[in-house]
Amino acid sequence: MPNDSGPVWFVTLGMFIVDEFSFMDEDGQLTGGGTYAAIGARLWLPPDRLGMIVDRGHDFSPLIEAKLLEYGQEMWMFRDQPLCGTTRALNSYRGEHRGFKYITPRIRLTPKDLEGTKLAKPKILHFICSPSRASAIMSEVTGGWEPITIYEPIPDRCVPEELPALMNILPSITILSPNAEEALSLLSIPLPPTTESIERAANEFLEIGVGLEKQGWVIIRSGELGAYLKSVQTEGAWIDAYWTASDVEKIVDVTGAGNSFLGGLAAGMMLSNGDVYEAALHATVSASYTIEQEGLPRMSSTAIETWNGDSPSLRLEVLRKRHEERND
Repeated sequence: MPNDSGPVWFVTLGMFIVDEFSFMDEDGQLTGGGTYAAIGARLWLPPDRLGMIVDRGHDFSPLIEAKLLEYGQEMWMFRDQPLCGTTRALNSYRGEHRGFKYITPRIRLTPKDLEGTKLAKPKILHFICSPSRASAIMSEVTGGWEPITIYEPIPDRCVPEELPALMNILPSITILSPNAEEALSLLSIPLPPTTESIERAANEFLEIGVGLEKQGWVIIRSGELGAYLKSVQTEGAWIDAYWTASDVEKIVDVTGAGNSFLGGLAAGMMLSNGDVYEAALHATVSASYTIEQEGLPRMSSTAIETWNGDSPSLRLEVLRKRHEERND
């Protein structure tokens, strides 16, 4: 049933994925860039203001569904896929190297999958894919629908050979957000990332032209360095990571932090009437919860929702005050 109060605020086209690890039980761990992005937004928004499609294969575990429903039934649009298995991926470890590969066929999502559903024509649309696939997605954004678009390039396509395809899609995108390594790789800027090279990358993307009439933004997610955001119309700004190197006990697993950041960014944009700097503060807080454990953060709902036993609003005030003091 469509949302009676108008279109939802945020939808991700990222896939729901069950990750398998050697130390996990047979139900696996709920992941996927879309799932992390949805939870990053859910930290700030009620469940009926956002959404994600979850394709339930013939092997979909009731335990997994129960875990998802803990965050709010309204945010999930389940589709039964009885002829195939739920999308699964294998995470493998060799020392510090982490490998990732799909072990079942993927069911990719496009805006057409949203038509006629409660998720149709959201105000903000997030997608994770190659530049060429981003072009295909944007070709379906028609009929007077003009969402804010948050494009997250898929890591294995962040190579110099993909830059021409990226240049073609950038004028259609509101916000481009690679991580630091991905941004430098696309532009053939030497690694490792530094604040100087990250700022240079943002400027180069903006020179290419991001958004309609170059009115878009580049936000480069940079791990412990924080996040750098810039548009043609604004000075660049750094947002510190919430947890720093001195908070080592809080940093358990950074998987999904960037996706969660972008879900938080979308929520923050809706709550701040499009203030990208304020939205990036929300985004940083969302990421801070994701890295505190393997998998998704824990939500508890009594009189006031808490996440991992803490309040996102309180963290937001701490982060905001930190930046105000730094800029004084």
